[in-house]
Amino acid sequence: ILAGARTPGSNAMADTLATLRSIVGRAALRFASNTVIGVVATNGRLTKEEANKVAQMAQDGVARTVRPAHTLFDGDTIFALSTGNKRTDVNLVGAYAAQVVAEAVVRAVRAAAGAGGLPAWRDLCAVNGDENR
Repeated sequence: ILAGARTPGSNAMADTLATLRSIVGRAALRFASNTVIGVVATNGRLTKEEANKVAQMAQDGVARTVRPAHTLFDGDTIFALSTGNKRTDVNLVGAYAAQVVAEAVVRAVRAAAGAGGLPAWRDLCAVNGDENR
């Protein structure tokens, strides 16, 4: 786990599903306060329908790295676009899109700086003496 809800008063990671279950119905959850947004671009030729499928498949990269993903409380969205005319296979592009989206989320978490009093992953590693993780 690189980032997420922490237990009260510590930097230990909380059980995400238990946390979500405990706040549903009693907390004013802010829409889009935890959002992943991205673009997958290819130099392959895609129809509108194929680009939509690539974006759908790329969402798997979000689901692989974010817990929970795609809830009503966030705006997790991936867009896909085609910039070229090369023949391509939509299944291959979509499968790679999911992989690179997952890698991009991990890189973004590792590169992020803390804000508003909330530590980032690298801040927590420094506190725990584990800067090389």
